[in-house]
Amino acid sequence: MMLLDLLVTLLLIAGAGFMLVGSYGLLKLDQPMKRLHAPTKASTLGVGSLLMASMVDTFATGDGSLHELLVLAFLFVTAPITGNFIAKVHLHRQRDDNDLPPPPAEEGWATHSEK
Repeated sequence: MMLLDLLVTLLLIAGAGFMLVGSYGLLKLDQPMKRLHAPTKASTLGVGSLLMASMVDTFATGDGSLHELLVLAFLFVTAPITGNFIAKVHLHRQRDDNDLPPPPAEEGWATHSEK
């Protein structure tokens, strides 16, 4: 039982780490095509790890359910499609990165600063 608790803990820590990296990348990266990778890659792995931790815990206690597996499958199917749609919108606007306004000056910890 202690091994299962350790596995759940490791999955929770990994999921939280991936979510943190994905959120930081979404705020910090300045171009839309760069920003695209943060939520579609890191956050998908983060939510996937959190759902895996939930599945391991529910099956270890005997209350197993496949709800988490369905959410995980839906997430892994829809996240790449969403990223593809965002990339296509950016490309169909026919804008170069040179046409975009420069990111604001680094005054805070994120590129978007409220004044």
